[in-house]
Amino acid sequence: MDIKKLQTLVIDALEDVKAQEIKVYDTAHLTSLFDRIAIASGTSNRQTKALAASVRDKVKENGGHIISVEGETTGEWVLVDLGDMIVHIMQPAIRAYYRLEEIWGDKEIKLGAAKRISKRTASEPEEEEKPKRARKVGEVEVTHTMQATQTTLDDEPKKTRKPRATTAKAVADAVAKPARKPAVRKTAAATEGAPAPRKTTAKAPAGARVKVAATKTATASAKQAATKRATTTKRKTAE
Repeated sequence: MDIKKLQTLVIDALEDVKAQEIKVYDTAHLTSLFDRIAIASGTSNRQTKALAASVRDKVKENGGHIISVEGETTGEWVLVDLGDMIVHIMQPAIRAYYRLEEIWGDKEIKLGAAKRISKRTASEPEEEEKPKRARKVGEVEVTHTMQATQTTLDDEPKKTRKPRATTAKAVADAVAKPARKPAVRKTAAATEGAPAPRKTTAKAPAGARVKVAATKTATASAKQAATKRATTTKRKTAE
């Protein structure tokens, strides 16, 4: 049995019976007798025996080999030998006294990482045997043939639309027509701000006579002048 799968089975078996402080260490670099060592604690003799039985049964059910189980008589320290892995199930006082972690605890394996690696390794052969399934996009099933067709269509060059050609007559008409000047709208504000137009008087034409009525002062002056001329004429005649 693969060592990664074996360590996962041991951890699951210990967790099923509520083992405490489960630790797994890699010992391949320290000894050639086994590759992994697991240490777990049980609160009583009954629990340590139940933990050892759970590990034994779990490994057997999955095709593993059990070499030996030691310490079930007292239940203070039960050892399960699985060949490539050794499981120590101890009561807290015995575990604190012998301190196996200081001897074998050079490379600790995280429990979550151990389970993930084992599950991934076990699922790889099954994934290879499964036929490739078609992807489903929404409610439409996309097969490999459809994907190949879509790829072929994407590779084809897209046709570009040519601009519409203009005739010579249309060009001539456009040149002949003058451009319209934009209409200028007079706004009320512009009208109010503009200066008032000047009033112009009609000019008399050159060379024409214009009759102007005489004023009263001019008429009186003319009469006085006429009277003086008449008086002067009479005096000269009398002399």
